[in-house]
Amino acid sequence: MKAIGYQNNLPATDAASLVDITLPDPVAQGHDLLVEVRAVSVNPVDTKVRKSAKPEEGQWKVLGWDATGIVKAVGPDVTLFQPGDRVWYAGSIARAGSNSELQLVDERIVGRMPASLDFGAAAALPLTGLTAWEMLFDRLQVPTDEEGKGKTVLVIGAAGGVGSILVQLARQLTQLTIIGTASRPETQDWVRELGAHHVIDHSKPLAEQIAAAGLSAPEYVCSLTHSDQHFDQVVEAIAPQGKYSLIDDPATPIDIMKFKRKAISLHWELMFTRALFTTPDIIEQHNILTRLAELVDAGTIRTTANENYGTINAENLRRAHAMIESHQARGKIVLEGF
Repeated sequence: MKAIGYQNNLPATDAASLVDITLPDPVAQGHDLLVEVRAVSVNPVDTKVRKSAKPEEGQWKVLGWDATGIVKAVGPDVTLFQPGDRVWYAGSIARAGSNSELQLVDERIVGRMPASLDFGAAAALPLTGLTAWEMLFDRLQVPTDEEGKGKTVLVIGAAGGVGSILVQLARQLTQLTIIGTASRPETQDWVRELGAHHVIDHSKPLAEQIAAAGLSAPEYVCSLTHSDQHFDQVVEAIAPQGKYSLIDDPATPIDIMKFKRKAISLHWELMFTRALFTTPDIIEQHNILTRLAELVDAGTIRTTANENYGTINAENLRRAHAMIESHQARGKIVLEGF
């Protein structure tokens, strides 16, 4: 099968950082689906792994944790899908990724693709959709009923991949007031379009802007990027007894002791955890993807695919990695076909 992989940790500008290769076809076992990959999208995790995780000598590492495709074969323990089903998923960081013609993925972290989207548009949503859903409803336990009225969520980095779906979920499924952050006019417009009630600039002091707008201190903070840079502002801005969740890897340590005075709880979100540890509730990712597909097909939420970089090959993936690393991406970058 065709695939794109690497053997050394190199900058995206280096032609050897991602290479077109040929690998043996994988075989489905246990709960595995063998999926014929039709489209993928690119996430910050792809670039982080490319720069830090080196495969064993002589081996190739295949990235990619967002895909749509068609089930080609199933393992003997599979009960949820059959060959021919159109599916979407984010996969497991512990297995070979989706930048290949064929991929093995556990059925319990897979959902049926929304009927209303094509493969490219759908590929933008699994990883970010799962991350946003888990952050809001599993980690922060944001209420979806009247209890959320009068409460506020601050979404730092709201124009990115996770932010683009998290804002939509918060607007459509909760009664929270949503403050999104974005630093450029075009990204600020994008965040408003997705449903944020207010947009502020994360390149300026957050607490001052929230106060100047006459907004209440946020009970919930979703920190999606540069958490170390914004941490002191969050400490100042967040409401006492609030909840703070982050997904990124702070470049410098954050001092959580600063949260003690306000009794703030801290929550890490990593959507790979259920697959990494085969947790007893691993099936929840199948359930979340099923619910997300229903919301898409009902027109409640929309795809966050913003740019299509063409065929799934090394050259186009290097270009996508470079864009992600520039921190200028709005929404998601997708690629289709081999």
